[in-house]
Amino acid sequence: MSITIKDIAKQAGVSVTTVSRALNGYPDIKPETRQRILRIAAEANYHPSAIARSLVMKKSRAIGLIISELTDLGSGYHMLFDVIRGVNDQAMALGYDLILSATDPEQQREIPYIELCQRRQLEGVVLMGVRTDDPYLKEVLDASVPCALVDIPLTADSCTYVTLDNVQGAKLAVQHLVERGHRRIGLINGHNQAFVSRERWKGYGEGLKEAGIPLREEWVAYGDFEQESGAECIENLLAADPELTAVFCASDIMAIGAIQRLKQLGKRVPEDVAVVGFDGLELTQFLTPSVTTIVQPRHRFGVEAVNLLVRMMAGETPEPIILNPELREGQSTGK
Repeated sequence: MSITIKDIAKQAGVSVTTVSRALNGYPDIKPETRQRILRIAAEANYHPSAIARSLVMKKSRAIGLIISELTDLGSGYHMLFDVIRGVNDQAMALGYDLILSATDPEQQREIPYIELCQRRQLEGVVLMGVRTDDPYLKEVLDASVPCALVDIPLTADSCTYVTLDNVQGAKLAVQHLVERGHRRIGLINGHNQAFVSRERWKGYGEGLKEAGIPLREEWVAYGDFEQESGAECIENLLAADPELTAVFCASDIMAIGAIQRLKQLGKRVPEDVAVVGFDGLELTQFLTPSVTTIVQPRHRFGVEAVNLLVRMMAGETPEPIILNPELREGQSTGK
């Protein structure tokens, strides 16, 4: 005999209305109550009919995950996968269907954002991977469809975001290198179309300033978050200043490229040049040397994006969520 919503309410010691609101993601349910209800429902293998539920509520129970340039992410899939997993896990926990949509600037010009939402019957959207010049960015800010942005610090009436404190993350990297005795510290940044590049550049500059080190133009190079660009940038930085003793890379993948090129140039890491990455990718711990990196809680990005979205869909206006970075020491900066 299958369990009913009344059975769940009885086991949880709450009303049927409370169970319904918990299963449907309403934000007015206490977290501990919601978790108890979700646990009982999961243990009983309770799955309410999506069709019946949508007919009663006149809602699709579908949220979208729109990712720009999905086919051109290159090494970015390391970061992307955990965020997608977080979005999917939380959407499922709150009883929503997740619809993934890959797009690019050309497709965005052909199919406007609001039209895509209507076609897919989306109640809300999590948006990530968008560049500053992507058409969808302006459309999202003007649209009435609730949207949670990942790593894009912009807000509007129906839009908010979750991000890392990228400024603080970059400062942590610089401070760590300064503590290791470095004064000539380079930056291999990502492309200027990424919001995180601007924030990490700002944090790098603030870190140098707090240490009393003037920022020199020849210490900064711009890559594209890919491994080869890290290799090219470190070679260019050393050509501009052969006395450079450390470099902060705005992604772990670029840090890997920089370390490989340093070895090819006969430079020892960290004895000749120390390297700090950014992202906290697990693979960096299995390299020689292991990479000191700024860790991002990637799975939590996805979870918090869905939480923000569900609150907006319920009529709330939640504040942005800014997560704290952590520095994980590896061998690439020495002891």
